[in-house]
Amino acid sequence: MSDHAASARRRQLIELARSTRGFMPDNEGEALLDAAARAGRAFPRPLLVEIGAWCGKSTIYLGCAAEETGGVLFSVDHHRGSEENQVGWEHHDPDLVDPTDGRIDTLPHWRRSVATAGLEACVVGVVGDSPTVAARWRTPLAFCFIDGGHGEEPAWADYRGWAPLVAEGGWLAIHDVFEDPAEGGRPPYDLWRHALASGQFVEDGREGSLRILRKVATTPP
Repeated sequence: MSDHAASARRRQLIELARSTRGFMPDNEGEALLDAAARAGRAFPRPLLVEIGAWCGKSTIYLGCAAEETGGVLFSVDHHRGSEENQVGWEHHDPDLVDPTDGRIDTLPHWRRSVATAGLEACVVGVVGDSPTVAARWRTPLAFCFIDGGHGEEPAWADYRGWAPLVAEGGWLAIHDVFEDPAEGGRPPYDLWRHALASGQFVEDGREGSLRILRKVATTPP
């Protein structure tokens, strides 16, 4: 693909991502894409993972990076919505509820987003519980994006399951990190602070509530 065609394709996918249902601001989405593309260029046949996909907004940004770098994105989500998306909570969306069982089901919307973007060749949906999948995952990750449930228990389960799977020199991104408690919940912020305090990760960029970390390489070259 020529540089012009690649640039046009990226612009097309960014516009699709912006119009896809979700909660990520445009500037954070593009920063996520840029970070994932940087990771993809640093590893041969890069493997990217996102934890939490909702209807596919972040999936398109990350799928763009996978497509550009010859990688594959595995999108992990049970597609039943996290606690803040359930009935009675602020972000509940009634038209995402399956009328047959009364449960949220974002999978059809996610699949439609990926298909519309033409990313089915480099995006694989993994429908299931994040910690269950992580416990059976064996391949090191070039890039991992954590944006699943923001409650204390699910957020820490995602971090403990997936952060160790990031390859040395690979990247970890965490969304909805608010340093001011008045702006948002604590768990994503606590994950970010813990990652830095562990000495295993160093900060490698930020945009809005998005934090980009890189895993320290400890193996001698």
